Amino acid sequence: MTSTMLRRSQPTQGNQPTGFVRPQAGNVQNFQRSYERYLSLARAEALSGDRIVAENYFQHAEHYFRAMRENQT
Repeated sequence: MTSTMLRRSQPTQGNQPTGFVRPQAGNVQNFQRSYERYLSLARAEALSGDRIVAENYFQHAEHYFRAMRENQT
């Protein structure tokens, strides 16, 4: 094994930033945006005939829909 492969297989240390910024958990606007995004992707896949990928996107959209509803109460 090369040293490059060894470095890649080792886990990162602690909470080092990865460059990915997660949306704030309670931000309804982020939930709404994600819901609309996944719903749009699901509809596009359904129209193209890929029912499996469409269902996956619909499930993601449903997750954000529920998160929006939980946050409103």
